[in-house]
Amino acid sequence: MDSAVMPRNDVSARPGQRSTPHKGGTVQVKRINLALQGGGSHGAFAWGVLDRLLEDERLEIEGISATSAGAMNASVTAYGMALGGREGARTALADFWRRISQAGALSPLQPSLLDKLTHNHSMEFSPAFVIFDMMTRLLSPYQFNPLNLNPLKDVLEKVIDFERLRQGTPVKLFLCATNVRTGKVKIFNNAEITSAAVLASGCLPFLFQAVEVDGEHYWDGGYMGNPAIFPLIYGCESPDVIIVHINPMTRPSLPKTATEIMNRLNEISFNSSLMREMRAIAFVSRLIENGQLKGDNVRHMLIHSIEAHDFMCELGVASKLNADWEFLTHLRDQGRERTEAWLKVNFDRINVEGTIDIRQQYL
Repeated sequence: MDSAVMPRNDVSARPGQRSTPHKGGTVQVKRINLALQGGGSHGAFAWGVLDRLLEDERLEIEGISATSAGAMNASVTAYGMALGGREGARTALADFWRRISQAGALSPLQPSLLDKLTHNHSMEFSPAFVIFDMMTRLLSPYQFNPLNLNPLKDVLEKVIDFERLRQGTPVKLFLCATNVRTGKVKIFNNAEITSAAVLASGCLPFLFQAVEVDGEHYWDGGYMGNPAIFPLIYGCESPDVIIVHINPMTRPSLPKTATEIMNRLNEISFNSSLMREMRAIAFVSRLIENGQLKGDNVRHMLIHSIEAHDFMCELGVASKLNADWEFLTHLRDQGRERTEAWLKVNFDRINVEGTIDIRQQYL
């Protein structure tokens, strides 16, 4: 495994840990960082992951790097923690996704009865979705949505007081967006986060007009960082990064329809930046292990992954626009279950070693 070289018989020497009073004595709290991918409604899976992690008092979230729906989850989590700690964050996340569902109920994009009978939770048999899908292929969002209406903006501003968020939170935020003009990644930190910054992180160019922030225009951060790992390396003390995967890395079957091909192209594109960073981390780790790279500022990153690729591969691409409450809570429950299973197997390895083989999974 790609892990740090550190003494394992001295808990106090492990980076990212601290002691805190607990019932019956003290407990070692392990600090972690999270990397949250985007994926539309599929981001409700990360809601479940966050809900379960926040429930565990043995863990403390230091930083979150996030993109698109992940950026929304991250911002809501940080704001909720600023107001009410762990339970405040869990309540805020539930409120956010409930409002997403309520906003979605007002949209003409609804799964048909036939869609609801299928296992992939898609909307491929919904006449409204078929028409909308064709429209986005022929017209730009500047044409079919000239007023630039975005219901997500209203939801975010009802759930988050962004002025309060910028004043400080217990969690370091790093939200990724792609600068349309330069093609470079933009990282919005806590002091820069507004509703526009969050929307910029999730701005799919075929669905929304580019979001302007301080004179620059941005598209979805997934093109350049889904999410970016480097802000967690440079901006946080804990070496542990738990990547919450939304987009499947591999698929068992060959995409053949136009929709399937487009979806797979997007998945490959949105995973490519993450894979490049993982290659760099693996390269540096190997140099450290071989004694070729030394120094006080050199350290291994401990990489972990919580995913449900088998489950996500069964979902239709249009399900990313499905805001049905039953579907969202189903995704949440999957996230909680996968996280529960991951913690049972890997909790003792946090702050000690990575739990995935970077070379095998990403190279």
